[in-house]
Amino acid sequence: MAKEGKRIRAAREGIDRTKLYGLDEAVEMIKSRSSVKFDETVEIAMNLGVDPRHADQMVRGVVNLPNGTGRDVRVAVFARGDKADEARAAGADIVGAEDLVEQVQGGQIDFDRAIATPDMMALVGRLGKVLGPRGLMPNPRVGTVTPDVTAAVKASKGGAVEFRVEKAGIVHAGVGKASFEASKIAENIRAFADAVTKAKPTGAKGTYVKRVAITSTMGPGLKIDPSSVAQSANG
Repeated sequence: MAKEGKRIRAAREGIDRTKLYGLDEAVEMIKSRSSVKFDETVEIAMNLGVDPRHADQMVRGVVNLPNGTGRDVRVAVFARGDKADEARAAGADIVGAEDLVEQVQGGQIDFDRAIATPDMMALVGRLGKVLGPRGLMPNPRVGTVTPDVTAAVKASKGGAVEFRVEKAGIVHAGVGKASFEASKIAENIRAFADAVTKAKPTGAKGTYVKRVAITSTMGPGLKIDPSSVAQSANG
């Protein structure tokens, strides 16, 4: 078994792995233990009482974090004509139609989020096997297939975060940077948890939010009292 380094030991000092921390206290602890030379991402993981193998228990959605993610999101837009011009004006990093489809098919994926106008989906649909596994496939349910490319691009650049439950029933996402004020990280986390709670599927039975934890890129994880994250978390 590999020995823990001094930094890891110091970061874990004083943390009770069996305790459920209040969100505000946990965020302060995460921030105070960030000692690396880069700005760590603060992440949340929520273990849900769902089995996503069943269609009526799938959890998926998008949330606009009130204080942004702190990361530079590269946005690609599949559009033609005026809509392509709108996308560029809104700040899209990559805009194209058939040419962009060909680039992606060739393995050139230089973006973090993809948006498409509805008329482009006949073309973009061919990219499902490439973009789907990466979580980049445009989808009307999360606002990435839309005629309003200006709003979609600005939302993506400003802090829109998609979430989708994994096979083990876990939803996770980056919700800010360790350099953010603690109150802003907590506000982002509560917004994310609220969106996940509102996305509760019809087939979910019993306790919906089972466990919540937060961590930073190189830091320790802390278990969170779900009631301190969202009042309706177990609704």
